[in-house]
Amino acid sequence: MSVRVEKHVILGEPEDRGLVTITVDGKEIQAREGENILAALIASGIIINRYTVKRNEPRGLFCGIGQCTDCAMIVNGKPNVRTCVTPVKAGMVIETQHGVGKKVEAND
Repeated sequence: MSVRVEKHVILGEPEDRGLVTITVDGKEIQAREGENILAALIASGIIINRYTVKRNEPRGLFCGIGQCTDCAMIVNGKPNVRTCVTPVKAGMVIETQHGVGKKVEAND
């Protein structure tokens, strides 16, 4: 059973441009170039995208069309990127977002 998003309500069907490697929280995963980041993450078993500001609660897929912020992650150093409508590109570095997007250091 595949959990990949084959046709997105906003983005449509991605062109099949082959597999690329992206890095998520330091781990390399395979993704289809052009599919939305969130689809690649879900296909790899990653379902938490960010943690809330006040209660540090996990969030993930909610609307899937870029209207909420539950899928926001840090992409190539930029916080608050809506991963449900952002296409995968080779070499992307994606990080789980904590609060408003500041990286949490091990000593914090």
